[in-house]
Amino acid sequence: MVVHMRHTRAHTANRRSHHALKGATFSTCQKCGAKHLAHRVCMQCGTYRGRVVLDVMAKTVKRQKKAEAEKAKATGASKPAAKKAAAKGEKKEDKKTA
Repeated sequence: MVVHMRHTRAHTANRRSHHALKGATFSTCQKCGAKHLAHRVCMQCGTYRGRVVLDVMAKTVKRQKKAEAEKAKATGASKPAAKKAAAKGEKKEDKKTA
């Protein structure tokens, strides 16, 4: 037979008092002054403890190229139709001028 012990509200609350979430602690970057998480690389300038460890410009350029490629790919299906419409418009103009 198992003994059932009741947990009072006070004991339950005391146990749960340690379950609260703590807020993130931010540090200020020494180089650019931006806020970043403690013990992490600054995402604005790419430095950690005064040393450059991340090439931020290369990352942003890569993201921009990827976004342009995706945009071109998305509009790529409509480009041939636009070219055909433009070609038809030129042919009509040629007939009008002739």
